[in-house]
Amino acid sequence: MAKRSQKKVSSYAAKDIQVLEGLEAVRRRPGMYVGGTDIKALHHLVYEVVDNSIDEALAGACDQIDIVIHPDCSVSVEDNGRGIPVDKHPEQKKSALEIVMTILHAGAKFGGDGYKVSGGLHGVGVSAVNALSEWCEVEVKRDGKIYFQRYERGAPMDPVKAIGKVSKDETGTKTTFMFDRTIFKGDFEYRYESLIQRFREMAFVTRGVAIHLLDERDGREMTFFFEGGISSFVAYLNHNRGVLHPVVHVEKETDGTGIEVALQYTDAYAESVYSFANTINTIDGGTHLTGLRAAITRTINDYSRKNNLLKDTDPNFSGDDTREGLTAIVSIKHRDPQFESQTKVKLMNAEVQTQVQQVLGEAFYEFLEENPRAAKAVVQKCLTSARARDAAKKARDLVIRKSVLESMTLPGKLADCSERDPNKCELYIVEGNSAGGTAKMGRDRHFQAILPLRGKILNTERARLDKILSNNEVKAMISALGTSIGETFNLEGLRYGRVIIMTDADVDGSHIRTLLLTFFFRYMNQLIEAGHLFVAQPPLYRISYKKKIHYAYTEAEREQIIKGLGVSGDRVSLSRYKGLGEMNPEQLWDTTMDPANRILLQVTIEDAAAADRTFDMLMGAAVPPRRRFIQTHAKEVRNLDV
Repeated sequence: MAKRSQKKVSSYAAKDIQVLEGLEAVRRRPGMYVGGTDIKALHHLVYEVVDNSIDEALAGACDQIDIVIHPDCSVSVEDNGRGIPVDKHPEQKKSALEIVMTILHAGAKFGGDGYKVSGGLHGVGVSAVNALSEWCEVEVKRDGKIYFQRYERGAPMDPVKAIGKVSKDETGTKTTFMFDRTIFKGDFEYRYESLIQRFREMAFVTRGVAIHLLDERDGREMTFFFEGGISSFVAYLNHNRGVLHPVVHVEKETDGTGIEVALQYTDAYAESVYSFANTINTIDGGTHLTGLRAAITRTINDYSRKNNLLKDTDPNFSGDDTREGLTAIVSIKHRDPQFESQTKVKLMNAEVQTQVQQVLGEAFYEFLEENPRAAKAVVQKCLTSARARDAAKKARDLVIRKSVLESMTLPGKLADCSERDPNKCELYIVEGNSAGGTAKMGRDRHFQAILPLRGKILNTERARLDKILSNNEVKAMISALGTSIGETFNLEGLRYGRVIIMTDADVDGSHIRTLLLTFFFRYMNQLIEAGHLFVAQPPLYRISYKKKIHYAYTEAEREQIIKGLGVSGDRVSLSRYKGLGEMNPEQLWDTTMDPANRILLQVTIEDAAAADRTFDMLMGAAVPPRRRFIQTHAKEVRNLDV
């Protein structure tokens, strides 16, 4: 019999079983409750508190929510709902407010009639926020009084007490909290833009509720109120697009599930579809999104066959054919939503797929029957898409087959690296042969590859995939990356862990960068979502004084460096870089390519709907919105040479 190893085994007895009391589990493992301790999780704290107010709105008890970011970065969320109950719980023998704020899985969302529909899944929302806050204070207006309780790192300081009086009909809850910097370590601050995007979405899917955000740090504020609900959301997304018909809207309750869908076809080539469950943006979709897509494809095929718009020899439209140019929102209200995780990014309720498919299928078919002109335009759009998709498949297969036949020698202009582990490799996509030559000489050949582009790539916002794949610069990128494109995109084939866009700091450079970002957003979105896409930040200025060289990446940094030298500006040698080609290889390495010194901006998409609308506005066919944007933001633009 084999002898057990003499290696010391750690103790594993009853005394070693650790019980985390109350909210300590949240503080020890914040990732399980709010998704981590990064900037995204920080914003999630605000959303969890606002979700409680939205739940009051869904119950028909609230129509006003006010959010304030205070100068010290604490946040207040106030609503005019019913107010959290404050009387003593019959079993716990303490105020219901204290229970809600300090005990996980406590609330009116687990059975009973407190809430028919709620965004909360695990009942950990506000108690998790309390646990992850340095301090938290709650004021409740109820029964003609104002009640108050303060908590520090989740623990109540005193029992709930009445601190004032209000009129009997004045009710609501105000929660103010300061996130705990011992947990959220980093130079974190709330981003006004991220918050307004989220609150805009909430207002769209919670019809008739006013959501007001005030940022006391700089005085910015905004109020959202949409009587039209998700139909307004579709109109908002399609503001810069040519539409083929009015918005199709259906709202119905089936088997206790509230289903609402709004959709409209446009002359665009991209699909813009978003899904919500109990007002929460399920960014990874789920069963409600699957139901929507299935209903649209089946309905268009059934209508086309019945009305002889498809020949007997024609195959049915695929899902991709029927979704080109589609803008749609599906929003469901479910009494017991099942999500993939606490951060609620994917809906899992199996029955919802059939419910959405049935409700939308009936309503959409009825719309097509009653609006034959609109129906014909939609089917024609699908037919054109199907033909283009077939051409794109042939073009894509040609691109892939060509790279295989070339035994992965890749594009001739690609200067590859010697490292073969993709996680250690970087690909610089560089504007022009001049900068490409400098980058090739300045790089570390071991792990840095260079792909120079000739001129500007095709504007992929205004072209279908078949045309895009005939563009040599696009083909070179696809071959170099190794992921394929569109529906056959496969992240596992990626040959470089970092894909870095490196362009000049001038008008042409900015345009090329935007063209590239548009391409990646529309056709290689997973590359962005997985955190592989970056933008290089070359310096704007070279400052020389007494044989010492300094580089400035912004105007403010230039002023700061000159001020730090303690001399007047005319005594230093100042060079303004207009292009990467103006630097010698050593300078380009030192400033822009050396991992020890360079600045890389990671490309992320915090709000897909906002990004969709922005790319459409910047790169789409409609000129007036682009002109308005330029006129509005011209004074904010920096690092621009005309």
